[in-house]
Order: sequence, then structure tokens, then C-alpha cells
Amino acid sequence: MEEAFNKNHSIITENRKKITLTGIKQVISFDDETIMLDTSCGKLAIKGIGLHIINFDAESGDLSGEGKISALIYTAEENSGGFLSRIFR
Repeated sequence: MEEAFNKNHSIITENRKKITLTGIKQVISFDDETIMLDTSCGKLAIKGIGLHIINFDAESGDLSGEGKISALIYTAEENSGGFLSRIFR
């Protein structure tokens, strides 16, 4: 399973409605407006409307989702607390 964490990270979006990602270590949290992920390149927030995860394979690190995607935001690893909690309220 450690191999998936060293996997290259990529994002493919289709018409801002479908998203496919690789190099996902963990789904931190999700609801219909935000999906928080831990990737091999750091934390990633996917913002939008009506978001949902279609498939997540923890073994391979692949994830696919749907919804109206409005933003993809990478965050700094060292401060995963205060600043993020203010942004994603």
C-alpha cells in the first residue's frame, strides 16, 4: 500500500463536471460542497456544488467524482489547522 503514496499525482477534469485523480492517499472529508483529500503532492480541496465521490480505490490511489467543480486548492502541509478551518466554513 505504501507504493500508492509514492505514485504520481494527476487531475483530469471534464467540462468542470467530472474529475479523475491519481496519487490520493486519503479522503479527509467530503460533503456536497467540499472534498478534502491528502495527495502525494499535499492537501487538496475540491470546491463546488453537488459534489460526490463516485469511486475511491485506496489501494491504487485513484478517485473519481462528479458535480459542478468551481475550484481546486492545494494547501500547505505544515498548517492544516487554523487557516484552513477559516477558509472552509
